[in-house]
Amino acid sequence: MLTFANAKINLGLNLIEKRSDGYHNLETVFYPIQITDALELVDANETSCVIKGIEIPGKDEENICLKAFKRLQIDFNLPNQQIVLLKNIPVGAGLGGGSADAAFLIKLVNEKFNLGLSISQMQGYARGFGADCAFFIKNKPVFACAKGDEFEALEISLSNHFTVLIKPPIHVSTALAYTDVKVKQPSTSLKKLINLPLKEWRTAIFNDFETSVFAKYPEIDEIKTKLYAAGATFALMSGSGSSVFGIFEKRVHLPDLEKENLVFYGV
Repeated sequence: MLTFANAKINLGLNLIEKRSDGYHNLETVFYPIQITDALELVDANETSCVIKGIEIPGKDEENICLKAFKRLQIDFNLPNQQIVLLKNIPVGAGLGGGSADAAFLIKLVNEKFNLGLSISQMQGYARGFGADCAFFIKNKPVFACAKGDEFEALEISLSNHFTVLIKPPIHVSTALAYTDVKVKQPSTSLKKLINLPLKEWRTAIFNDFETSVFAKYPEIDEIKTKLYAAGATFALMSGSGSSVFGIFEKRVHLPDLEKENLVFYGV
């Protein structure tokens, strides 16, 4: 059985405060995009994970999909499966690729073995594998708060615009990004700002990771500058980086940015 796990971008990201458990309270908007990994479950004599495509740091047996399957396997006495993951979502890009893979694996297992898990039950499992993992269960735009795992549905669509995503050859460690970031209470919640006209987002919606990440990797800042120069109505780094997206009013082609970066058009 096969499924396709899609990535997400962050339409704004405010880090509000450091929590006593070591995490951060934040607010962000998760928005699904159509850059996908392929996931397949195949009956097997022993449970394993085979990864193809983009290389993922670490050993295959430590992959998040395998961890998610084994958790469900214990709870529901599932037969052994081979997980085949064709990786296409860039790693270390702020696109939630690993979390998406785990969430879609949970949904795939639920479907293949007729477990009858509800949305909330699947979200409960997903929360154990990353703060943004539960988002991918419903996979619809949300305002997210707390650790990024509490959601409120949003009626927002970028379907009438042309979104371009740029992934430079830079891997930004999420853990390292958090060590340098400055937290602050925003004067206006992103929950309100996201309802502004798109043309006003540039001066109202920000990503708190950009200051520290751009200082360390000015090439990422340069990509954002080039997107605006090319006519983007809004551009922002996604998550803790390194990818940057631009939202345009019409279709564009950016050959200059293709020279040293991965460029995804119309995501």
